Amino acid sequence: MVGRIRPIGRIRRIRTAEVTAMTSDLLSRRRFIRRSIGFGAAAAAIGGFTRARPVPPSDRIALGFIGLGFQGLSQLRGGPWAEKGGFIARNDVRVLAVCDVNRQRKDAAQQVVKEHYGNQDCAAYNDYRELLGRKDIDAVVIATGDRWHAPLSIAAAIAGKDIYCEKPHTLTIREAQRVAETMKRYGTIFQAGTQQRSWFEFRFTCELIRNGYIGYVENVTVNVGGPPAWYCDAPAEPEPDWLDWNRWLGPAPWRPYTSKIAPSGWMAFRDYSGGEMTNWGAHMFDLAQWALGMDESGPIEIFPPDGKSYPVLTYKYGTGTIMTRGSISRDVQGVRFEGNRGWIEVSRDHLLASPPSLLRHRIAPHELHLHESQNHQSDFLDAVRTRRRPASDAEVAKRSITVCHLGNIAYWLNRPLWWDPEREDFVDDPMASRMLDREARVMGD
Repeated sequence: MVGRIRPIGRIRRIRTAEVTAMTSDLLSRRRFIRRSIGFGAAAAAIGGFTRARPVPPSDRIALGFIGLGFQGLSQLRGGPWAEKGGFIARNDVRVLAVCDVNRQRKDAAQQVVKEHYGNQDCAAYNDYRELLGRKDIDAVVIATGDRWHAPLSIAAAIAGKDIYCEKPHTLTIREAQRVAETMKRYGTIFQAGTQQRSWFEFRFTCELIRNGYIGYVENVTVNVGGPPAWYCDAPAEPEPDWLDWNRWLGPAPWRPYTSKIAPSGWMAFRDYSGGEMTNWGAHMFDLAQWALGMDESGPIEIFPPDGKSYPVLTYKYGTGTIMTRGSISRDVQGVRFEGNRGWIEVSRDHLLASPPSLLRHRIAPHELHLHESQNHQSDFLDAVRTRRRPASDAEVAKRSITVCHLGNIAYWLNRPLWWDPEREDFVDDPMASRMLDREARVMGD
């Protein structure tokens, strides 16, 4: 548990060598990985807490994990799209407990922690309330299914825990608003798992755009998948003895167990997820919002595909910028920004620009610099210690996930929508406003 906390040493900005190294208009996945490793080594060499420097137990942040599926386990021990080694590899944290309604996953995660520390101290829970009730846990990592993200985040904040929550952090727009309000009310540090805000390529792209290097942004194209199916009509199956089905469903409507959605497959259906619109959309629409300077606002009109004027999902911003869900130059999730003086396209696989010289540009000291983080987990833990704002806090996450949800609502209603970013509600549209939230099932004990 955190005792007398010493602020972490500030990490100097690492820009010049990395920017000048980009002599091509293409960055391959391999170079992305090499650059990420380089950043990690630099941060380890100059940061306040490093693996080579012992950290007193009183300064270690005590963590609990809720949800230990693929992404939760990756956050715990490292994996695709998670920091190398995960939280457990850090010597400035201590994992004290894990929780999952899937006994197989819970037991496997507990064993990972026990083997790593060489002791039997890690507790394992089926009920998240037991974990949140522990006074010796400072923060939680939430990596359950989407339907549980907001209820758990709110419960954790009320219990006095800081939160790292996987994306998408909510299932509805109203949930996003409630999460942001709750974090503010309780002074909770909240980091959404939109880790691209801690990747150099994405921050560099946004800084180029925000500093006007492609001119006025006319069009943005976001390449992600679409909305989920409305419901799952798979036949009932016997409940497995290793799964607490009632708690797995949580706030989602009751239905009999089916292996089509549990332990995996649920992301394809609206009761449990926003589909790829909120899965990859939480990353890529977030990037668009960041680049456009819309972290406190959003689009004002949303048009679903109509086969005529709007062949694809289309958003319009008050600035005149048009954003669509469509293809970019490569068949990967990414974003293309087109301005009146050039364009930039970025994904986790590539970075392209016209003119190509943009990729060799250095953002000058007097120009706009965005929040700089080289490691999303470190950024969160630094915020826990210093109480400063992290890269993807609840307010930023709210605005970005709202864009995703707005697109889904436009698909489902199959008609144009007008949105008021200040009121955070639809304009004179009671039917659309009813879709801002959903009634949560009361599951009992």
